[in-house]
Amino acid sequence: MAELKRSAGPMQLMLYGIGSMLGAGIYGLIGKAAGVMGGAVWISFLVAMVAALLTGISYASIASRYPKAAGAAYATQRAYGAPWLSYLVGLTVVCSGLASIATQSKVVAENLNTLFGLDFGFTLAGVPFEILLIAIGFLLLVGGVVYRGITESLWANALCTLIEAAGLLLVVVVGMRYWGQADLLEVPTGAGGSGGITAGLILQGSILTFFSFLGFEDMLNVAEEVERPERSLPIALIGAMVVASLIYIMVAITAVSVVPWQELAVAPGPLRLVIERAAPWFPAAGFTLITIAAVANTALVNYVMGSRLLYGMARQGLLPAGLATVHPTRQTPHIAIGVLLVIVVALQFAGDIQQLASATVLLLLSVFVVVNGALIVLKHREGNIAGCFNAPIFIPALGVVICLVMIVARILQGDWRGPALAGALIAGILLLYALTRNSRRGAAPSYLDA
Repeated sequence: MAELKRSAGPMQLMLYGIGSMLGAGIYGLIGKAAGVMGGAVWISFLVAMVAALLTGISYASIASRYPKAAGAAYATQRAYGAPWLSYLVGLTVVCSGLASIATQSKVVAENLNTLFGLDFGFTLAGVPFEILLIAIGFLLLVGGVVYRGITESLWANALCTLIEAAGLLLVVVVGMRYWGQADLLEVPTGAGGSGGITAGLILQGSILTFFSFLGFEDMLNVAEEVERPERSLPIALIGAMVVASLIYIMVAITAVSVVPWQELAVAPGPLRLVIERAAPWFPAAGFTLITIAAVANTALVNYVMGSRLLYGMARQGLLPAGLATVHPTRQTPHIAIGVLLVIVVALQFAGDIQQLASATVLLLLSVFVVVNGALIVLKHREGNIAGCFNAPIFIPALGVVICLVMIVARILQGDWRGPALAGALIAGILLLYALTRNSRRGAAPSYLDA
């Protein structure tokens, strides 16, 4: 049976992780965060970095100990021995990827169409036909790259990562001369019930900016295609989080230094506004291309993640065995890649899926609770493993606490639609687990003891 090709080194993997996190979120998130934290927005990124890094270190330890595709589901099954929970964890992450791919493909199409100027004059499923056409073409291109091989996928990711990182560094370079012109401790009047920085305000801001770090978990799913994964994965994962954090903090300081946070909070394109103020000579089309690269990278990374997760879950016996098939020459999970392509193309006709994306973010925090807990169980049961990255047990314990706090705070924000949809999604996944029980009887044997 063909296996996945181990060809990714630590630097490629680090770029993959940086691209997973930078994505498109920071380009719009900085304005929302400034509305909450004012000039002190950098503090929320700093606190969110610490919170995310706790779970990131847990994931690095799991990746080093058990370098397998569908690593979160694998660790869950190994720790708890509950197939339904492993199934839930795996498909929850897949759903987050599907929502991201479908959303980002439309964003790419809309940005590209600002350059092409197409207008066919009619819609399908409420979406302009030209947007659907470009989005589906983009999905076919991404699917082709992912099918071609992990090396090609990582090179495409590296190119997009360098472009989007260059866009953020451009913001810093042209705006650095404004540093010192803004009060970096100023917050909105009356925020948190006072006029100053409070623990509640920092929590609110860090919950918002925490989501800019999501994506580090994707690195776990390419573990079977990494050279020396027990060493390379921890270095790349933690390194990617540190690099992304430094970029975020520098961008935050620059943004509120160039543009008053009050304007930044209401700007439809906050970083575009920063560039217009600090570098009016920079062409608008250039920043559009940078945005396209950032959004496309998010879709690419999630496509790779989703296909490897389906492959890994099939190898564990949680999904039909056909999804574990590897192409004999390309050495990629081509059946899983094709299944994802069909689903995300279908989602183009589903209208607005932003609520699904919002709900899956809440579910990802729940996955982090389960996976951090799994590492605690496994460390108690198996101890440290020689030659692997062994995180001290207080790291996953703190990760559980932080993620639970964020889940509760998210639910208490008052919008019931996200939690309700998250609950419905959990029920749907568990129902699917029950309905497909017979089909899994012929699934590939579990490789938990491999």
